[in-house]
Amino acid sequence: QVQLVESGGGLVQAGGSLRLSCAASGRTFSSSAVGWFRQALGKEREFVAAIGVSGSRTLYSDSVKGRGTISRDNAKNTVYLQMNSLKPEDTAVYYCAASTWPIFGAILGQLQKYNYWGQGTQVTVSA
Repeated sequence: QVQLVESGGGLVQAGGSLRLSCAASGRTFSSSAVGWFRQALGKEREFVAAIGVSGSRTLYSDSVKGRGTISRDNAKNTVYLQMNSLKPEDTAVYYCAASTWPIFGAILGQLQKYNYWGQGTQVTVSA
């Protein structure tokens, strides 16, 4: 019902910024909570940020709090993740995920609660 495509990744120097986009298709998108997750080489996939259906509720991991901003534009079927002050430890493949089930609060950060996933976009931060 939902297909997700990430874009906006690339190579950036430490301290720089990137805006990642998650473009979705499917009528259920506007009813979906959306999260961003990342997976570094040799590491488990971890939560980054999430946004609720209305866009009014957001959740951030401690690693990006104060540096990342998640937003959504349902008219464009797109969710964005603005990342500032990037660090080498931000290097990872970033995935967006959507849930058509009602999830909220801390549950937004749980990987297993999302039922649609994109293929990821690589972010590489050089020192």
